[in-house]
This record gives sequence, structure tokens and C-alpha cells, in this order.
Amino acid sequence: MATRFEQTSGPVMAKGVEDSAYYRWARFVALNEVGGDPARFGSTVAEFHEAQRHRLERLPESMTTLSTHDTKRSEDVRARLAVLAEIPTEWAWLVRRLMSRHPLADRPLAHLVWQNLVGAWPLSRERAHQYVQKAAREAGTSTTWTDPVQEFEEQLHALVDAAYDDPATAAEIQETVDRIAPFGRSNSLTQKLLQLAMPGVPDVYQGTELEDLSLVDPDNRRPVDYDLRRRMLARLDAGGIPEVDDTGAAKLLVVSRTLRARRDHPEWFHGYEPVTATGPGADHVVAFDRGGGVAVATRLPAGLTAAGGWGDTALRLPTGAWRDLFTGERIVSDALGIGLDALLHRLPVALLHRD
Repeated sequence: MATRFEQTSGPVMAKGVEDSAYYRWARFVALNEVGGDPARFGSTVAEFHEAQRHRLERLPESMTTLSTHDTKRSEDVRARLAVLAEIPTEWAWLVRRLMSRHPLADRPLAHLVWQNLVGAWPLSRERAHQYVQKAAREAGTSTTWTDPVQEFEEQLHALVDAAYDDPATAAEIQETVDRIAPFGRSNSLTQKLLQLAMPGVPDVYQGTELEDLSLVDPDNRRPVDYDLRRRMLARLDAGGIPEVDDTGAAKLLVVSRTLRARRDHPEWFHGYEPVTATGPGADHVVAFDRGGGVAVATRLPAGLTAAGGWGDTALRLPTGAWRDLFTGERIVSDALGIGLDALLHRLPVALLHRD
């Protein structure tokens, strides 16, 4: 009986939670991820550090990942959507306008659709239609796989078409994406560095070495252009620091340099100690020392920009010279530490070691 329970409990949970509830609970879809808890909106930096200490002590060889074959939204879509949590009022006003302009009887589903369109934009019209039909039928609140409601689905597809054909709607979506995409890329680099440098065995899902704006399958199972990645990696190895843009080169830099550091210097990644910051932007950085490799990452980038940047915020590291593995720059820590304005002027993340 115990074996039979184990065989059935996983599939039942998957269908009930991941393939039903996650399409009905639309408060903030970036939280609706396999293994996640949508009721938990976030955690503090202190809680993050405590979780990593626990992982190092209890599960040092457990896998860490950000995307899988069953991801509901790719890591880069979630990183972009996370910015909306920093500008909730702006997003609320936009959603109200969109829902008023293009009403749908199932308002939670409409909210889910608008979030996903903004998160994955620009996506093709065909992909958008395929996604919303799947989402609506998985939710099962207004239409289902076994009993499709044609009238409702026609209204749903008309909503998607409006995102491309209605000038005001298309302009507002593009304006919102332009507003949040740079911060989303900062979030993407941050979460990637943390995942690769934190305790555990990092896994990089196929294709996510670059920016990947995928939704649920079959998006996240598309063929990967490995030749493109080889060419881009060769250019990075030839020198130069890429821009943080939609080419994803900056993300490939973070992935390749961090994984090489773990391969070539495993002794840099045996411990875990939080690194603190002082100054006006101290709440916008998360940093830790793994025993020689120090990961430094920007958090809440929209708020940081609104506050005027790092100012005289400094990272409290031992005095002496440090080298950033991403940029190759040599930085000196003095009695006040390392100024984050100087350290993170090229990229929103850094991986330091003693020079």
C-alpha cells in the first residue's frame, strides 16, 4: 500500500497543483512554479543566508536549478515579472485599463494572460494563442480540454489579438516591457550567479545559458542552438565585457566564468559566510563568501535606480586587492570596504577572489 500511495501521490499533486491551481491563482504568476509556494511572496536576505547555511550543512550535494523541462515560466520570464513587485501601483493601473478595454468574464485568467504576455514579450502571436488556450483549459474554470466552450475561447483569443492589433494596447505593453526589461535582466544575472555559486550542485537547463523567454511546454523543450552559444563563448573568451542586453551574452559570461571557477578552484566553494554592506543601498545587495569565491549581486534594481543608485554603499570585505572574474578588473578594499558603485558599474553582479 505504501508503494502504491507513493506511485499515485506525485501525479495527483502535479495535476491538482501544477496543472490546475497554478492556472487559477493569478495574483503573481512568477510564484506559480514547480516546487514553489505561491502563498509565500518572498524572503529576506537574512532568511536566504540561513537557508544556504542549512543547505551546506544538511544537503551540500543537492541539485540547484532555475529552469527544468516542466517549468511553467522560464527563469528569465520570472526575473522580468519580479520587477512588477517593485512597481505594483503602475502595474495595477495598467491591468485595470487593459481589463476595461478588453473584458473577459474570467478575470483571474485575464490577469494571468496579461502577466505572461508582458513577461515573454515579444512572443509570436501563434505562441501566445497556443499558450492562452492551454492555460484556460488547464485552469478548467471557463473551458476544459474535454468540454471546450467555444464562445469563451473566442473571447480569449480576441484578447490576445488585441495585444497585437489594438494600437493603444500594443503600445502600452511595449512601453511596460521597455520599462521593466533592463531590471529583469539584472534580476536574471543575480539569480543565475546565486544559483551557480551557492551551496549545492548547479544545473543549467538546456538553452538557459542565454536569455530565454519561454513559457510552459513545448516552449521550454525547443531545440537549442548550440553553435550560436559556441560562437558567443569564443568571443567572450577572446576578451571584452558584453552589454547587458537581449543577446544574453552577459548571462553566458556569468554562467561560463562561475562554472569554470567551481571546476578549477573547488576550494573556493567549500564554506558559506554572509558578506554585509553599509550605506544607503545596503538593502539592494546580497553577497556571500564561499571560502575564497565571493558572490555579489544586485537585488530590487528598480528601487535602487529610483533611489539614485549605490552612492557611497560599500561591501565589507577584508582589506587588500580583489579580482572580479567577470570583468577582470582589480579592485582594492580599504578600511571602508569596496565601493559598489565602482564594483558594479559594468555588470549588476561580480564574482571576486583575492588577487
